[in-house]
Amino acid sequence: MSDRELYCDTCGGVQPFETPPCADGHGVDCPELLCTGCGSAVLIATFAFRPARLADRRRRPSPGRHAA
Repeated sequence: MSDRELYCDTCGGVQPFETPPCADGHGVDCPELLCTGCGSAVLIATFAFRPARLADRRRRPSPGRHAA
């Protein structure tokens, strides 16, 4: 189990939080944490972003212009 100190709304202060045994197989990286003071649970949301696509480097002609 890993320990982190976070603010607990129920306790009204900073408390140690620990990762409970994870049934989903996340192990230490489980997004669920429990306050060791009162047992309140929090979920840590993580986001995965795809790399931005590079813009097409070819210049496209404007709709009103024609190539000579």
